[in-house]
Amino acid sequence: MGIAVTKQTELNSNEFVLKFIGKEFISPNDPFWNSFLTFNITVPQTSNEQLFLETKIEPLLQQLINNNLQSRNISSLIQVFLVRASELLAATTTDNNLFSWQTLNALFIIRCILKYLTEMVPEEQLMQHIETGPENNVVKLETLLGSLFGIVVDVPLKDFTYAIHLEAITTILVLLSIEIHSNQRPDQSNIFRLIMKGRHSIHAPLFVKSLLQNFIEQKKQPPGDGHGSSIVLGLATEIWSILTFTRKPANSETIEGVEVETSPLGMHSLLLILVLANHCSIQPNPYRQCLFSCVNSQDNNPIAPTQDTGVFRVEYSQLFSVLCKKASGDVATLLLYLLLHRNAGFKAHLLNRADLNQLVIPILKTLYHAPDSNSHHIYMSLIILLILSEDESFNRSIHQSKLKNVTWYTERVLSEVSLGGLLVLVVIRTIQYNMLKMKDKYLHTNCLAALANMSSQFRDLHPYVCQRLVSLFETLAKRYQRFKAEVEIQLQDANSVQVQIADGQEVPDAEQYMYVLEEVLRMVLEIFNSALTHQLHNNPNLVYTLLYKKDVFKQFKTNPAFSDIVHNIEIIIEYFSDLLSSKMQHQEVDAHIVLNVICQGARHWPKDKLTKFPDLKFKYVEEEQPEEFFIPYIWALVNQQSNVHWSSDTSGILTVAC
Repeated sequence: MGIAVTKQTELNSNEFVLKFIGKEFISPNDPFWNSFLTFNITVPQTSNEQLFLETKIEPLLQQLINNNLQSRNISSLIQVFLVRASELLAATTTDNNLFSWQTLNALFIIRCILKYLTEMVPEEQLMQHIETGPENNVVKLETLLGSLFGIVVDVPLKDFTYAIHLEAITTILVLLSIEIHSNQRPDQSNIFRLIMKGRHSIHAPLFVKSLLQNFIEQKKQPPGDGHGSSIVLGLATEIWSILTFTRKPANSETIEGVEVETSPLGMHSLLLILVLANHCSIQPNPYRQCLFSCVNSQDNNPIAPTQDTGVFRVEYSQLFSVLCKKASGDVATLLLYLLLHRNAGFKAHLLNRADLNQLVIPILKTLYHAPDSNSHHIYMSLIILLILSEDESFNRSIHQSKLKNVTWYTERVLSEVSLGGLLVLVVIRTIQYNMLKMKDKYLHTNCLAALANMSSQFRDLHPYVCQRLVSLFETLAKRYQRFKAEVEIQLQDANSVQVQIADGQEVPDAEQYMYVLEEVLRMVLEIFNSALTHQLHNNPNLVYTLLYKKDVFKQFKTNPAFSDIVHNIEIIIEYFSDLLSSKMQHQEVDAHIVLNVICQGARHWPKDKLTKFPDLKFKYVEEEQPEEFFIPYIWALVNQQSNVHWSSDTSGILTVAC
């Protein structure tokens, strides 16, 4: 990927490195640390750069670990960092760039060591290496965590402290990554216990607020290498360079063709929120609780943020704005899901916004481009639509919002369509994609549940939307009849046969697939019935399409699985067919005239002719053990979108999630 190394001092012959990884104990008060921590490095920003760095330092780390129980130099380094971090936290100003730079370098080395340890040794040994004294290892780790939390919360975010904030957050992620390398549950991990229940967990509201504010502000990485390169010139000659990667300017969004996050602090902050908040088995989880209870700073709410209540304030409008900008990505989608599902205040704020289309459209684009997205992202995007569809005001408003020239929808030129109509089109397309590629029953269920919730508010559906709705039913009906015939053959033949479906893939159990299709078909019919029962006069194009495709429904009149609901649709078809016959006996059939007749007939439509069915109301319910889905997914995202990379060879979780 074009990685170039310049100004490199060979690490394996560097006197400072050799002394640090050797067997000799170095006191935290030794002047050695001033020289050792005066170096310059460009922080890796891509997986290739990360792997290159790790390849260079792995033999050195291995030697350090071999000698550390004797030298205790990892513990000394941590103590040096703790002293410098405490001075940084106590300082009234952070304008001492050199001091901040050396503090950062100490933390960067600690992070590299911890990452190696989490990958190579069990947690018990990791704890021993942090502090070889068996009575003090937990205390040392908790103090380290307290300093990292303090940096995030208390150190002002400026250009020359940006990298310290980023490194503190990344180091916490590295410590938490012990989960992906061990087989033990998080509630059995000392690291997780300290973070969830240690003395600094009482600061969870301020910590989560700081992380969330980092995400909202999306502060870009300052120019330069991020590790003191702006102050390298003019410093003492003791500076020794580690690695410098040749790359484009810092504000570039790609490095050698690889996309790079322009606000790594915002991204890492959000990743850490997701890792912390999605551990449900650890109770209580203060980070999860305070994220779900944060309130709008613009509301006149007397509740003040306190450590006891776990409540903090954030400006919802700013959060909404950045979620709109980032809604096409997995990470922002997960945060949006958590807030919609668990934070009633934010959900109410979002549903009351007049510009909600700014959030919905990127989600629809994600679903539309499903082949380019992972199945988890598709699933979460649909869940968000399902949660939104539980609100009647949302279902009404999306049909009042008109969109012009939706260029990214390429199946058909849509010069004007309602947001609701576009949503229906995209969900139908997702169902069809799922039938051909993913074959996920739950994806079907969530797609149809969202459409069902919205169906009673369908209004002025575009002719093309109506065509796609009926075409979906027609496609499902053909497939259902084919599988039904295969099941009948199987019942006559004692030997089970493999069934070929449209795309050539085999389905081992035709009967099971037939019943799945039966449920889906039934739901589509209920959606038609709901729309016609509640909004017949507002949907002449849907009536027109049903009349045009009326033969599709005849085959289901006598099927007991569908006959009751088809009966209502047949009544509507017969009513308007008779009306058209009487009105157009001597006229040439014309679509415009037919629509006029349908509109006139709808005004006099006798609603009591239809059999009443319960209103379609579906509510999203999270699985009993959501961690089984979310934790592998989130760690895969951390692996993909942070500046830390783990090999799937060392992690079962990442292998499952990929």
